[in-house]
Amino acid sequence: MKIQNFLTASTLTTATMATATLTAAMLASSASLAESHNHGIHSKPNTSQNIESTFDIIHTKITTQNNIATFHMAVASQAGTSKPSASGKLAGSSVYSYVWPTSLDSATVGFESNAGILALAVTAHPDFDDTPLYDENSDNNPGNDGDIWHSHWVVLQPNEQCGKGALGVVDIPEGTTPKLPKTWPGLPILLDSPGWDPVFIGDTVEVNVAFDDITVFEKTSFDGVTAGLRVNQSVHAPLLCVVNVMDVASGDLSLPGKANQ
Repeated sequence: MKIQNFLTASTLTTATMATATLTAAMLASSASLAESHNHGIHSKPNTSQNIESTFDIIHTKITTQNNIATFHMAVASQAGTSKPSASGKLAGSSVYSYVWPTSLDSATVGFESNAGILALAVTAHPDFDDTPLYDENSDNNPGNDGDIWHSHWVVLQPNEQCGKGALGVVDIPEGTTPKLPKTWPGLPILLDSPGWDPVFIGDTVEVNVAFDDITVFEKTSFDGVTAGLRVNQSVHAPLLCVVNVMDVASGDLSLPGKANQ
């Protein structure tokens, strides 16, 4: 009888300890998720303008772990479900994008230093392919998948030829040979096609990017933007302009975000 009582008590103690351990783990996980959600820039859903919910930014953040930076954006509904319609030609064609403008030096990813605003962009555009090293749709043809969401580094500068107060991807003047990343796709603009795959889950899009020196994010600020870009009708400088800013996480492109904060 005493042995049975001991076994029963022992079993109850083990079960209680297991329950306590599980509860503690769940609380720690919940706290971690809550802390992670508090990071970054929070934006109210837009009710005053006609913005598609898939481009209506509500949360933007950058977090780092080891040598990986995770670029995260949440929108009001169904990220990545809207893409441009094909026009059948390059000139005048459209690009949709989720963009993280940063204060990172453009040299961080292989361009000349201080060339402009370095931004990570996730884009889709059915009329051309600018990732010649990758076959995003896995059909053994790397030249026909611009319509698949993919990532770029772009360098932006104000360009009045794109419109008053507008930004454009920096052109490479003919005859010049600026420093470029190894995965530059060959277009005459400061654009890189590094091959970091974006992941869309529900209302969020994330990109994991590896860095040689992750400490660059200790002093880096960022913002979030959803925008439409357009290829110039003459397919000439400026080649690629930002023509339709749909939403800005901060409201004023002030880059208030800090990594891991």
